[in-house]
Amino acid sequence: MGLFERYLSIWVGLCIAAGVMLGVWVPASFQWIASLEYAQVNLVVAAFIWIMIYPMMVNVDFASLKDVGKKPKGLCITLVVNWLIKPFTMAALGVLFFQHIFAGFVEPETAQEYIAGMILLGVAPCTAMVFVWSYLTDGDGPYTLAQVAINDLIMVFAFAPIVMLLVGVTGVHIPGGVLLTSVLVFIVVPLAAGYSARAFFLKTRGLAWLEHKLLPAFRPVAITALLATLTLIFAFQAENILGNKSMVALLAVPILIQVYFNSGLAYLLMRHFKVRHDVATPGALIGASNFFELAVAVAITLFGP
Repeated sequence: MGLFERYLSIWVGLCIAAGVMLGVWVPASFQWIASLEYAQVNLVVAAFIWIMIYPMMVNVDFASLKDVGKKPKGLCITLVVNWLIKPFTMAALGVLFFQHIFAGFVEPETAQEYIAGMILLGVAPCTAMVFVWSYLTDGDGPYTLAQVAINDLIMVFAFAPIVMLLVGVTGVHIPGGVLLTSVLVFIVVPLAAGYSARAFFLKTRGLAWLEHKLLPAFRPVAITALLATLTLIFAFQAENILGNKSMVALLAVPILIQVYFNSGLAYLLMRHFKVRHDVATPGALIGASNFFELAVAVAITLFGP
């Protein structure tokens, strides 16, 4: 791994701190950036998120789908945890904590927004960091690629219906049109563009050039876009964060429970069904992760920067 990936946690922490400080020092500048919207989508944040997501989509190899039947147990467990358990447990934890346990600390309207944010975070599984986790745990590379490809395809069709279902059950209102626009802009278009670019470069330059030249060149650009997005988001919300430090701590409680529950469940199921380590470990980490870039994009579209 390169310098960016190896110390990503440090860069993220620094950008969060920088965003909050900039939001306090020059609030007018970030209010102007926040006003740059079209169809309820902030154009600056959308551009950074698109730059961040696009390289991930170029990395997805849909040709690997032909090998999914070779290790069905690991794939089935990951898909069940990601799509049939995680979204619903996240919604349940949101309701439990913010309508009951923490109800005395949060205004009802704000609690509904927190629940909606947790649902958005919990529905889509991670795409980008999956490859890093597979590398760190000596994971099976082809299996990881197949898993990401299947999750991305499911996301295109399942993200919006699951979100609409869960927010409806929990009493949170999210306009369907805005949600579908977000799915189109932040999933369908990058996925189609990435697929087209991958097919083009495979045909014109070959797999070795794609994997050893293009994708490594994309990596620092994507991570820079990630860090810029984080800086902007925390600058937009600097006043809210500093004025509601306790709320940040309250939100961390159900999210941490969700992370440990789903990763533990996925790994225990893998162990019970005797799935190999190089499949089980990446699968468990994917079960604990979320496509936060998509959640952020949709949340900003719905609730504003």
